[in-house]
Amino acid sequence: MSSSQETTPAAVVSAGGGDANLSKVRNFGIIAHIDAGKTTTTERVLYYTGKQHKMGDVHEGNTTTDYLKEERERGITIVSAAVSCQWKEHTLNIIDTPGHIDFTAEVQRSLRVLDGACVVFSGVDGVEAQSETVWRQADRFGVPRICFINKMDRVGADMWNVVDQIKNRLGARPLPIQMPVGKEHDYCGVINLITLKQYVFDKDSKGAKVTESDVAPEMKEEADRRQTELFTELADLDEKMGELFLLEQKPTVDDFEKALRRVCIAGKGFPVLCGSAYHYIGVQRMLDAVLLFLPSPIDGKPIVGQDPEDPEKELSRKASAKEPVSALAFKTLNDKFGDLTFVRVYSGTIKKGDKFLNVRRDKKEKVERLFIMHADDREPIEQATAGDICAVGGLKFTYTGDTLCDEDHPILLEPPQFPDTVISMAIEPKTNNDKDKLAHALSKMSKEDPTFTHHFDSETGQLIISGMGELHLEIIKSRMLNEHSVEANVGSPRVSYRETFTQAAEAEGKFVQQSGGRGQYGVCKLRVEPFPNDEEDRVVFEEEIYAGAIPKEFIGSVERGARGAARNGIIAGHQTINVKITLLDGKYHEVDSSDLAFEMAGSIGFKAAAAQAGAILLEPIMNVEVVTPEEYMGNIIGDLNSRRAVIADMTDRGHLKVIKCRVPLAEMFNYSNVSRSLSSGRATFSMEPFGYEAVPRNKYKDIIGDGKEGGGRARR
Repeated sequence: MSSSQETTPAAVVSAGGGDANLSKVRNFGIIAHIDAGKTTTTERVLYYTGKQHKMGDVHEGNTTTDYLKEERERGITIVSAAVSCQWKEHTLNIIDTPGHIDFTAEVQRSLRVLDGACVVFSGVDGVEAQSETVWRQADRFGVPRICFINKMDRVGADMWNVVDQIKNRLGARPLPIQMPVGKEHDYCGVINLITLKQYVFDKDSKGAKVTESDVAPEMKEEADRRQTELFTELADLDEKMGELFLLEQKPTVDDFEKALRRVCIAGKGFPVLCGSAYHYIGVQRMLDAVLLFLPSPIDGKPIVGQDPEDPEKELSRKASAKEPVSALAFKTLNDKFGDLTFVRVYSGTIKKGDKFLNVRRDKKEKVERLFIMHADDREPIEQATAGDICAVGGLKFTYTGDTLCDEDHPILLEPPQFPDTVISMAIEPKTNNDKDKLAHALSKMSKEDPTFTHHFDSETGQLIISGMGELHLEIIKSRMLNEHSVEANVGSPRVSYRETFTQAAEAEGKFVQQSGGRGQYGVCKLRVEPFPNDEEDRVVFEEEIYAGAIPKEFIGSVERGARGAARNGIIAGHQTINVKITLLDGKYHEVDSSDLAFEMAGSIGFKAAAAQAGAILLEPIMNVEVVTPEEYMGNIIGDLNSRRAVIADMTDRGHLKVIKCRVPLAEMFNYSNVSRSLSSGRATFSMEPFGYEAVPRNKYKDIIGDGKEGGGRARR
């Protein structure tokens, strides 16, 4: 028995459907390693859902979600893009995210507000470095996932090898619910292991025509075996399926689907599908899996936040239009039409003209405009309700991570956290006319991108921009020219070093100026010590003052002075991290003591204690993965060793060799060109931050020497 079915486009519904429709909403992201096929998969989704009638192509630079000039020129995703569409009477709010490590913050803030994710893996390359990173990020936010093994038509594609990698490298429980029909160039469809039906996709109709049939006889035995394996796995993860297994009862299709949904939403297991987005195979079945297995806004737990008046007290909001409004701003965008703030509405209803409280900044905001976004296009709407992801125009004080809520029912939601910048460079406008434009551009871009920062170094007189990698800063430079028409000279990228201590030390800080009339008087005793922590500036301040040796109103001044000194370091002017500063004792004068005096005393005391605490330099270390043909492995390893690499593992990936190592970021500049040269262009690599480690003493002269000339300061 066989039949053919046509995929018909459906109209898109707008936001604000209310509680009754929340079960038919899916907020999910498409996440993966760079070049696994996220953007192509998104293009196919938009085509099959009827959102657009022509599919773009990454290679031709005309995809919907890669709308920036830099994205289309390079063929990579740089900023996350939101699109809304409909599939089988369900509303899909999709975010296509970057795969390059320099833009991992885009993934992080997207996952913070999504209910689910589709993780795309290459059928050839399997679990790659950034695959592990985005998987860990999804773990952190408790995001349920389905897996889509893409590029099954490529030479060397092996679904079961990728399934093993998901299990072994990610420590996850993959649950294959499909198996491929055909292999490599002959790949043409999938077998549904739940229904034991076969689907063959017609490439000539761009996958719109799908032939459904029973499983081909030559594949029936394997399909039955893999269905039994799926049943066994589910029996181990789900109580109801476990009962059927013990009673030796065969589960129905409904039993399978409900068990998979329970397991997926609980984060215990992950349904795995396969396909080839580029050749229009399997995308519709992936969309079906999104509806079946990923949660709606009402399937998860209520959102939890803090009471702004009492940070120890937890508050919660249900996903309901009837609850007080709570919404999290997770992205800002500036374009020719003005600033837009992307928000996830967790509860209540937001309408045009409404006023809300930005709890984090204690500012009132007015919603002047509301939009559903389709990449860089916007569709005006009148309201957005719980479960919606939308863009708000007219907000003046709201940044990424801020909470908008009902003024009478305040709640503070946890903002996404972002990694420290690891690379910096000096920048200066080419002409006086560019000065104001540069300041405006930097302000706009740092508001859009929390991992891009800038500051003025008063000692060197340089304006310093900092980011997550060479590519990140290169894109920033390009956007300044293309979007803001700013001509600027930039220096070479430099590493963001840090400083810390190896032992505890105590010292007194004294700031006394008394020469007639009112003077300045502040004395404090501080202890500094190594103390790994997760504070925003990685410095912890405590006080152990007894008997009012320093009045409480001056303790904050001591802290400001000590933290200010910590930001400027001791050895070469780099920020001090992973330390604790304890205020032990002090003296004050009833007339001459002031905030300024104690702030200066705190700074002097920190520097004096730090000088005795065994200060050392730290450098950012990167996890690096190089994939190369075996004949070039010797060249690659030799070069990595010369870069102070520590080789952690070497494995096979098909006919290729995978080298995993940790390398100081300072040694990785221009590695892209070198690795291509050493391998005749056939090696690829990826890297991500690992942490900070002590700089070898024989490198101090280079770093501190630069600092004496002003260059070291620019590395912060």
